[in-house]
Amino acid sequence: MTKYIFVTGGVVSGLGKGITAASLGRLLKARGLKVAAQKLDPYINVDPGTMSPYQHGEVFVTEDGAETDLDLGHYERFIDEDLNQFSNLTTGRVYSNVIAKERRGEYLGRTVQTIPHITDEIKHFIYAVGKKTGADVVITEIGGTTGDIESQPFLEAIRQVGHELGRENALYIHVTLVPYLKASGEHKSKPTQHSVKELQGFGISPDLIVLRSDEPITDRSIFQKIACFCNVKEDCVIQNVTLPVLYEAPLMLEKARFSAVVCRELGLHTPEPDLSEWEALAARIKDLRRTVTVGLVGKYVQLHDAYLSVAEALRHAGYARDARVDIRWIDSETVTEQNADSLLAGLDGILVPGGFGGRGIGGMIAAARYARERGLPYLGICLGMQVAVIEFARHAAGLPDADSGEFAPACPHKVIDFMPGQSDEIDKGGTLRLGAYPCAVQPGTTLERCYGAPLISERHRHRYEFSNDYRAALTGAGLTLSGLSPDGRLVEAVELSGRPFFVGVQYHPEFKSRPNRPHPLFLGFVEAMLAWREH
Repeated sequence: MTKYIFVTGGVVSGLGKGITAASLGRLLKARGLKVAAQKLDPYINVDPGTMSPYQHGEVFVTEDGAETDLDLGHYERFIDEDLNQFSNLTTGRVYSNVIAKERRGEYLGRTVQTIPHITDEIKHFIYAVGKKTGADVVITEIGGTTGDIESQPFLEAIRQVGHELGRENALYIHVTLVPYLKASGEHKSKPTQHSVKELQGFGISPDLIVLRSDEPITDRSIFQKIACFCNVKEDCVIQNVTLPVLYEAPLMLEKARFSAVVCRELGLHTPEPDLSEWEALAARIKDLRRTVTVGLVGKYVQLHDAYLSVAEALRHAGYARDARVDIRWIDSETVTEQNADSLLAGLDGILVPGGFGGRGIGGMIAAARYARERGLPYLGICLGMQVAVIEFARHAAGLPDADSGEFAPACPHKVIDFMPGQSDEIDKGGTLRLGAYPCAVQPGTTLERCYGAPLISERHRHRYEFSNDYRAALTGAGLTLSGLSPDGRLVEAVELSGRPFFVGVQYHPEFKSRPNRPHPLFLGFVEAMLAWREH
């Protein structure tokens, strides 16, 4: 029978519930268990797809095209399992589903209420993950903070799951902040006690309590006090200290026997976890001997989480090549043709990531031109590919008015545009090409050198495409179309094949990178930057 683990948070938001859940998933998988993970978000948006990156960071896209919370990226990177549309649920989606059922008459005229209809919809979603994946353990993180008004239906739903399945099949982990007061030189347990009391008021008594702190908690009386007042076993109070390297978290938690305690409480009999690969990764990260600097030129750089998967994919490739990748965060609105020389000097490569809208596009185009004209390694992702095509059309293919239909609908040369049959007359949430699509890699290209395969599959999240009307003009000027849809209709990747590395891809390779298995495109990019630095 599938076991269910619920991770809640208390005291403040942003504690790292996602890292705790992802680390536990890694540890349980290392014990030979099949693990699935999901995130329940209380906000009323249907999904994060139309939310500003400044609000919630990046939108993580699954293989089946679900637009999800960034914590799912942590789950995939740590657990190394592809997630799906059942891995992220919001209040908006819950109510949307329930209202649609009511309109169709599925409730047979009954009054629709929070209990049981809303909570039943949430439970259906929770159980669906276990059924779809056949997982031994499903880890479900509840977004927000215990006590938030919008979280109440989710807490009631997970309480019911525990009641329905029995406590031997459901486990509750509460992550709380233990603040450190420098004036008195001590940690304070009272916020945790109050948070657990709040959770108990919803009918949920946590089985484990994870204490988040920036400073190590060395006073064992803190653990004893929390165990006593929160009614848990002393070894079920586990410390999670802020670490310099994210990927050390599973190893640190396992020192406190985190997964062993979880398995004991759930009645799971497993071998000790095999963490040798993860330990080797952590050791390698601590002993990186080379450094490269990449300029990430984007429009949302004020919040680094807006490009979380890109940053992690760069680091993963660096780990594999004994290199620390320093990211210089460059606001594309500050870059111009006039200041590019000074602003972009000293970089070993330029990466232009995805995004929507016309703000900051001029700076991205200037950055692409700077890289192209100097032979600097360049990687353009989604929008970064499109601006590279626009820049090439303007300055190398004799089309000075070239632009995208997204930014300049009336321009004479829309080298990026809607495909025939596409329309912008429908909701923004319904016009994207989302999820995994195949791509045929053209022989003799940088793309082929990186992937080493004639056919690949990558995840997409975009609305506009390379315009086929300009294929001849741009390839005639020296642009290589290195990746196409298998039917040849869509351009998936472009490059300047005579360069060490100048590649733009319409898809998002960052979503498939793993700390111990870096994405081949990022690996090629980092190798090119190392060669540039050392030449």
